[in-house]
Amino acid sequence: MAEISNDWLPALRAEFAKPYYGELYQFVKEEYQRRTVYPPADRIFEALHLTPLGQVKVVILGQDPYHEPNQAHGLSFSVLPETERIPPSLVNIYQELHEDLGCEIPDNGYLKKWADQGVLLLNTVLTVRAHAAFSHQGRGWEQFTDAILRAVNGEDRPIVFLLWGRPAQSKQSMLTNPKHLVLKAPHPSPLSAYRGFFGCRHFSKANAFLLAHGSSPIDWQIENRSQSTETKGQV
Repeated sequence: MAEISNDWLPALRAEFAKPYYGELYQFVKEEYQRRTVYPPADRIFEALHLTPLGQVKVVILGQDPYHEPNQAHGLSFSVLPETERIPPSLVNIYQELHEDLGCEIPDNGYLKKWADQGVLLLNTVLTVRAHAAFSHQGRGWEQFTDAILRAVNGEDRPIVFLLWGRPAQSKQSMLTNPKHLVLKAPHPSPLSAYRGFFGCRHFSKANAFLLAHGSSPIDWQIENRSQSTETKGQV
């Protein structure tokens, strides 16, 4: 697994010495040696690399990575820019962004622009076996990502947590800092988006909260492939 070298390291160092992490590390190492696993091993901690702890403004919590080829790259809900088909949940996220903030719906699902602005796109499980959703569930990742959430919760500045769906909302009890804003809605999956994700206006609410507390808002507009300068050579 790729190493963590930014300000997440002191926040998470204690986890590396715990027995569960040693078992998790060995399991993940063997899985990558024996099977096809996503995301690529050097991008397991991509969310932490792109969004240092001290820069987190918004947390969007997913479950486990996409499990088909050329999709997962370490950011929740995001796919590589060359991926032709935008995943259904992200299609619905874009639709809500369009209704909420007037964002144009792009031709790709590459969300690195959000991560670069302080949106921590964190899955609760960071690896998955090809074609087998939730195959690395219950192996220790949940304990590790809980430590990530506790670190963000402890930050002494206003942060927005977007909890979509029951698995994400189960983490609410960890988010005890009164400086933060927790917004909940059904998951953007086609199975549940019509139960209240559409119309939740979480993106404008997050920006209003950031602005009210002296922080710059997130530019949620994702560019089309032809407009982006990052879709070649930096994926």
